[in-house]
Amino acid sequence: MEQQSSPWREPIVWLMLALVGAVVIGSAIMLKVAADGGPMDVVPDKVERTGQIQHSDLGPDAAAAAAGLTAVVRIDREHGFIEAFPATGNFDHAQRLRLSLHHPTRASADLVLELAPFDAGWRASAKPALDHDWLLQLESTAGPRWRLRGRMPRGDLAVHLQPAIDSGQP
Repeated sequence: MEQQSSPWREPIVWLMLALVGAVVIGSAIMLKVAADGGPMDVVPDKVERTGQIQHSDLGPDAAAAAAGLTAVVRIDREHGFIEAFPATGNFDHAQRLRLSLHHPTRASADLVLELAPFDAGWRASAKPALDHDWLLQLESTAGPRWRLRGRMPRGDLAVHLQPAIDSGQP
């Protein structure tokens, strides 16, 4: 008489159970990661969609490129403010500027600051987090519309902003 062995003593049964368990646990983790933090808001511009084509207003970028505007934005963590300094072009130093700091993936973490003029440029009180990248946008609040953009990598304290398009582009 042959002795029948239990299926639980077979290594292949344990391997199959381990694989199924790993898939279930991995799926639960991926579902948690995907649901956490909400949608990805990577484009702060108003975008119009016509069929399969997306349109965005590049007029302010073209105006900044035509005027040859560039700037440097600096974070002063010690004193708790952000400064913008003109690098090239003719800026209206009496005008207030708007600086938008966009989180790369979460719109809820975005900051919008109004920079007041001071002797060397523009300044606002703020201490943004430095544990992730920032997408920066500096723009006029009055008069001719222009816009400068740049990306500040995690941990950096300064960034050079420039128009999103070249002056030669349409």
